[in-house]
Amino acid sequence: MTETTTDNPPLSMAVIVSGGKLLMIRRREREGDLLWALPGGAIEDGETPELAAVRETSEETGLVVAATKVLGERVHPKTHRTMSYIACELLEGEAKVADADELDAVAWVGLDEIPDKVPYGLFGPVQEYLDATLGRN
Repeated sequence: MTETTTDNPPLSMAVIVSGGKLLMIRRREREGDLLWALPGGAIEDGETPELAAVRETSEETGLVVAATKVLGERVHPKTHRTMSYIACELLEGEAKVADADELDAVAWVGLDEIPDKVPYGLFGPVQEYLDATLGRN
């Protein structure tokens, strides 16, 4: 695990697919050019990326998920933050804005809607996972 610093802690993002759609959140404040994103946030000291993705999903959307697979890690080209991407299975709950200070919307989006929300594209391994999971070959 990468050491966490208070200046620029690594982030963990949850990739949650249910009902043929991907869960995305809209932040109240942009991080660089980002407005729509995957649920997630800073990895806390002693926490794995998988645990962080599960915790952040619960805090932001109220959903209970289980981490199933690490899809990859990179330094984000726009924010320059170290990012881990974790596939998660939805266990229970209805997606809602659970942290109104941080988020103003949640949405289940189809594969064809993602470019409208993330015009510069998703991280390759995440897109490949979504293509396979949501049926685009």
